[in-house]
Amino acid sequence: MSSPSIENVVIIGTGCAGLTAAIYTGRANLSPLVLEGTLPGGQLTTTSEVENFPGFPHGIDGFQLMDNLRQQATKFGTRFEQAAVLSVDFDSSPRKLICSDRVILAKSVIIATGASPRMTGIPGEKELYGGKGVTTCATCDGAFYRKMDVAVIGGGDSAAEEALFLTRFASKVYLVHRRDSLRASKIMADRALAHPKIEAVWDSVPVEVEGVQQGAVSGLKVRNVKTGADRVLPVKGVFVAIGHIPNTKPFASALKTDDDGYFVPELGSQVRSQVPGVYVAGDCADHIYRQAITAAGMGCQAAIEAERWLAEHGA
Repeated sequence: MSSPSIENVVIIGTGCAGLTAAIYTGRANLSPLVLEGTLPGGQLTTTSEVENFPGFPHGIDGFQLMDNLRQQATKFGTRFEQAAVLSVDFDSSPRKLICSDRVILAKSVIIATGASPRMTGIPGEKELYGGKGVTTCATCDGAFYRKMDVAVIGGGDSAAEEALFLTRFASKVYLVHRRDSLRASKIMADRALAHPKIEAVWDSVPVEVEGVQQGAVSGLKVRNVKTGADRVLPVKGVFVAIGHIPNTKPFASALKTDDDGYFVPELGSQVRSQVPGVYVAGDCADHIYRQAITAAGMGCQAAIEAERWLAEHGA
């Protein structure tokens, strides 16, 4: 029985970080193997239009952008497999990636598995997510809601930041929080609550996103947790800002993560992990910016680091 082949570099994930890493390692003649996981193309495939990615002055459909990156990676010799990594053995050399049907051996690994937005799970949220009024990124989608009323769900720094950002475009921003004060830092909370466009909806939880039959958000029903009374906020956009869940679980025992599960790179690097030849890129390691362009930049860094590491170790 022949031994399984050893890959030069395996990239886990096909968002902006993973595909950019594939382009760079492909151009370096490393014949990268990309494992696509359960959401090929990442979160951007669910976005109707991307206006802030450099080079597209008129914007570009999120699915089209990711397809363009995939074609570019394929052009340089990238191979794709629809496999998900269940666990890893990074103590071995080569590194072992355990999938459902086989074990993949790799000299170097780039983990670009992204993060999943934490959602409320209320009716209408899933049906109207992605271009229909429900979103998780004000920076990405805020400009689509010029002179409209919107709602932000959450009470932490992210929610306060989203609400403040949206005041640049929206007529009014409802900030919905289940308590009677924000969890955000005092400076962020004070800034948000002092803004004339922001109205806090205290002691309230979202119950339903309205507008499913029309195919676009027409309102957000909220319930006061103290009185039980329902109220419909007349909004066209609902921004969910209750955090993200990094997709790092299969690697948590092998690599350092913070309390929220994000990878913690080595000091002095954005992408080097504690294991030589293993790199992290994109939203699985970035809980601050979470933008397509910053993920692509990290993918580039990880690819260059992997290329240099392989050259130094005789690959």
